[in-house]
Amino acid sequence: MNGQASFSLRGRNPDVLTCIANLSNDEVFTPPEFANRMLDTLAEAWAADNNGADIWADSSVTFLDPCTKSGVFLREITSRLTKGLAAKIPNLEDRVNHILTKQVFGIGITYLTSLLARRSVYCSKHANGPHSIAKSFASDDGNIWFERTEHTWVDGRCEYCGASQKTLDRGEGLETHAYAFIHTDDIKSRVTELLGGNMQFDVIIGNPPYQLSDEGFGTSAAPIYQHFVEQAKALEPRYLSMIIPARWFAGGKGLDEFRESMLNDNRLRSIDDFLSASDVFPGVGLKGGVCYFLWERDNPGQCRVATHFKDWPLSTASRPLLEEGADVFIRFNESLSILKKVTAAENDNTTSLSLPENKRFDQLVSSRKPFGLETTFKGKVAKRTGDVLVYQNGGTGYVARKSVSTGTELIDKWKIYVGRAAPGTGNRDTYPHKIISTPFVGEPGSISSETYLCIGPFDSKSEAESALSYLCCRLTRLLILLHKPSQDTTRKVYTFVPTQEWTRRWTDEDLYAKYGITVSEIAFIEKVIRPMDLSGPTEDE
Repeated sequence: MNGQASFSLRGRNPDVLTCIANLSNDEVFTPPEFANRMLDTLAEAWAADNNGADIWADSSVTFLDPCTKSGVFLREITSRLTKGLAAKIPNLEDRVNHILTKQVFGIGITYLTSLLARRSVYCSKHANGPHSIAKSFASDDGNIWFERTEHTWVDGRCEYCGASQKTLDRGEGLETHAYAFIHTDDIKSRVTELLGGNMQFDVIIGNPPYQLSDEGFGTSAAPIYQHFVEQAKALEPRYLSMIIPARWFAGGKGLDEFRESMLNDNRLRSIDDFLSASDVFPGVGLKGGVCYFLWERDNPGQCRVATHFKDWPLSTASRPLLEEGADVFIRFNESLSILKKVTAAENDNTTSLSLPENKRFDQLVSSRKPFGLETTFKGKVAKRTGDVLVYQNGGTGYVARKSVSTGTELIDKWKIYVGRAAPGTGNRDTYPHKIISTPFVGEPGSISSETYLCIGPFDSKSEAESALSYLCCRLTRLLILLHKPSQDTTRKVYTFVPTQEWTRRWTDEDLYAKYGITVSEIAFIEKVIRPMDLSGPTEDE
């Protein structure tokens, strides 16, 4: 017997769906192991809500993947139902045919992925073909629908998904990426039109496309996954589970309304948060991590929040998604008690996480382009009379003071400069992390380009150095992290950071004592936040 035959007989041939490469940023395939993790969460919730019943033994439950790509969710659901319904429908062919024609439905996102999904589920790209394991379909599509959908252009943008007409209005030969599930004002009627009958799904589950590029792929990405979540909710399934980027927790382009809706929805019953997207999608560059959630229409309550990161112990807590005084989701369970201690001390022991106006560090932080200069600005090499020093991308230069029209009140003050972009960790989320780039004191007579934010003003160098030492503290940078959805470090990420008296050099020991931080809380902070050395660049800069 040759080695290859032995290999096959040992049942070690790889699952083909673990081997395919992602097609693009919006077509990220879900690994089978992860799809099954989500299905396990669903099954546990179903059992808890239905007196221990097994969802996979119920021949009436209907499932929809509204954004199927590889077909992995539908395939794994079919596999589980095939085992679970063995007693109810003993004949295997009848059982499989019932599952595929009555219980499992999908909407393909592109022509290619619809073929792939049908091949995964029906074992044939044609649902009614001779090799299909479903035996009573009349059409090639079966229950996995796809037809080319067009964008609705209004002033150069699609009114449904916001796609750029310049980028995606590109002729019959190429995909439009106009996903049928989100290009409609009446999703219930649309699903009836696509799949036939009066469809009411018990479970909607999937991994939606994440983004569309605004102008030329890769330059600027607008999220679209929120539209899939909103449309799925509008269908009113009993259960909804999707895996999406975690950036919506605290930020994301155009996600404010979505975040508010999600955080105020007490039907969102669990969130499994993965700090590093590579732990879920190997090789995919997606800053900020990913999460999958479970929404239960008929079972409101607090949310189970579980945080996953490499070999860290699993952190789980049941808590409200939105804390009083916060407008974002507090990502780390362990950080919540720390944040509450800090804000209570600054708020005279109130429960709100909102800091008093006069104690908010973000009031010291500039907006983008503090002096009106773009990131690409390059000052003169030689200084002339009347010039000011410019801290710019790649070094320094000079510009005439009279040409600076924004932030002029800061020019002759002491301040701190800190990079708008976080330390460069490529496409990996790593911990412990510095959270911000290394800040430095800016002298009077200096300004910066958009590469930096400006913090201040301060009346003296000693005050600026005091604030600088405070920014270097791990606790301070943890508070920044809690409002920081990506590597972009804007004024808003300082929302939870209180001001201090700028009369001393601050250390973490001072802050731990001031706010009553416990030994276990300190251990958590030091596990997440890296020390900051002001003596020079570090390995992640």
